[in-house]
Amino acid sequence: MRCRWRRAGWLAGAALAAGTLAQASAPGPARPNVLLLTVDTLRADRLSSYGYSRATSPNLDRLIAAGAKFSQARTVEPLTGPAVCSMMTSRYPHEHGASRNGLRMRPGLDSLPVLLRASGYRTAAFVANWTLKDKVTGLGEHFDEYEMVLKRKRWMGLFSSEATAEDVTQVAIDWLEAHVESDDSRPFLLWVHYVEPHAPYRSQERYRRALGLPGQGELSPSDRYDTEVAEADHASGVLLARLSALALDSRTLIVFTSDHGESLGEHNYWGHGRQLHEPGLRIPLSVTWPDRVRPQSIDAPALNLDLAPTIAGLLGLERPAGFAGYDWSGTLLGSDVPPADRLTEHQAHKGVVLSGHDSDLARRSGLLEIAVIQRGLKEIYRLKNGRYRMFDLNADPLELAAVAAGAGGPSERLQQWERVVESGLEGLDADVPSPLDEESVERLRALGYTD
Repeated sequence: MRCRWRRAGWLAGAALAAGTLAQASAPGPARPNVLLLTVDTLRADRLSSYGYSRATSPNLDRLIAAGAKFSQARTVEPLTGPAVCSMMTSRYPHEHGASRNGLRMRPGLDSLPVLLRASGYRTAAFVANWTLKDKVTGLGEHFDEYEMVLKRKRWMGLFSSEATAEDVTQVAIDWLEAHVESDDSRPFLLWVHYVEPHAPYRSQERYRRALGLPGQGELSPSDRYDTEVAEADHASGVLLARLSALALDSRTLIVFTSDHGESLGEHNYWGHGRQLHEPGLRIPLSVTWPDRVRPQSIDAPALNLDLAPTIAGLLGLERPAGFAGYDWSGTLLGSDVPPADRLTEHQAHKGVVLSGHDSDLARRSGLLEIAVIQRGLKEIYRLKNGRYRMFDLNADPLELAAVAAGAGGPSERLQQWERVVESGLEGLDADVPSPLDEESVERLRALGYTD
């Protein structure tokens, strides 16, 4: 049952949203609060701080500039459910089980919220994408409070139970205010997930002028995507401003990222999830912790898999044995050198396991592509047709032409990765997943997640 918190007015206005993060004088707990701020389907290269020419993200830019920015961050899988489950559990999709939207994680896994809760944290999550609903992912068991914010029609009026960035921000602010008013001495982990700029991209009209777009007329899908980024940025600014007004900012560790990117026509593809090109893999990632993590740019390869062990490391907590990601806390605190030669591994799966397609092969049959990246060389293998390509991302970041070195076929490291992923999926398929209810099937279809 949802808690009923005191409603506060929507804290709009550019002055408030654009305010710098002020220092609070009140003493904090021994460990900081943790705010995990995620924006669905957000490409890193559509943020001003990552080099975009349009001013889509002034509030997030200020947050990123105040901490450590990862310039080479990627997701392990470009689908919301699998990516977020990997972020929380520090496990690959073939390990946690939620390899496709609509497949729940294995129960009882270690995760960041479970670890923090056991360490005395209060944990809460507010999300706006139906794909993350507890009955679809199994994420609810990991938090004290887990709420899918269902407020109004968003997806072209198809459903009455969705949410805008404004809705999610207001619920999160209410929770923060209630936490402060309760005089709860526990630190908190608060996860806030915005659904913008996920398709279908709506035109957020109030950002046309700021983004240099025409004052009227139909916008292209790419331009509409930018206005949605601006909307998520504005909501983030409102949330961060309220965090400051409540004197919580100086004792809060803030991690900002996305679940995956989005292809906006590159490689003749719109959307995400079914291929492993850079537009779908590259994500923004930053860690801001006043007086502890200095402003810096980290150019070594990072993964969303790294968030849980890194936060655990920063808090001085022992990481669970099952965490597969890299702990960046030493680098962030200045004691370690970034692993520039790190090998990263990725996988892509079909979108949704629909009721009619539920079978004991739901995971194995869903694997589409695998990829490995090291020192800028990227190998991609398509399982269905055996298509193999190698790209030199240093010379060809847009992946316009495969390099001749790939003519010899997949490397041993890529073949080994394929064996590992397929073996993991095969083991998981011994546990036949339960069919989704019809409501979830229809909503996931509306989001574009079909086989």
